[in-house]
Amino acid sequence: MPSEKEKMLAGEPYDPRDPELASERLRCRVLCEALNRGYEEDEHKRLQVLRELLPRAATGLMLQPPFYCDYGGNIEIGENTFFNFNCVVLDVAPVRIGAFVQIGPAVQIYAATHPMTAAARREGLESGKPVTIGDDVWIGGGSIICPGVTIGAKSVIGAGSVVTRDIPEGVFAAGNPCRVVRAISSQER
Repeated sequence: MPSEKEKMLAGEPYDPRDPELASERLRCRVLCEALNRGYEEDEHKRLQVLRELLPRAATGLMLQPPFYCDYGGNIEIGENTFFNFNCVVLDVAPVRIGAFVQIGPAVQIYAATHPMTAAARREGLESGKPVTIGDDVWIGGGSIICPGVTIGAKSVIGAGSVVTRDIPEGVFAAGNPCRVVRAISSQER
């Protein structure tokens, strides 16, 4: 029988009250708190905390605290990616962020979801759907990326957008719900 963590990572309904998951979330909270407290005077300590929190991040990650996530280890980040202030990543399922991605302030990336029926929510089960953000994407401040969404490489998401479905490569998309506004020209790429 699969563990609650295995069910969570597979996108199946799981019990978040499971002791293993609760322990991993607590560890993540402690690391987020340490990162957000700041170690400007000790760059080595800050990088150590960042590597422990986000072990699957490539080199060149720039992250402006505060930053919050559920587990950290389920987030894969490509090289030279930037997170501005006050970002949240609910990584109950894999969250893959490409290289050279720019993430504006207060962006929220949700892989976590809940049942649609009240009866099912009362059972306390949750689930997740992976989120994928391609290389060279820019996500404007205050945007929300919903569970199961893929954003194609070189696309731009306008500030304040709510991305509820996949966005193709090389477009500017904006709004609530987020929709493609136009293709990005070859000069803009």
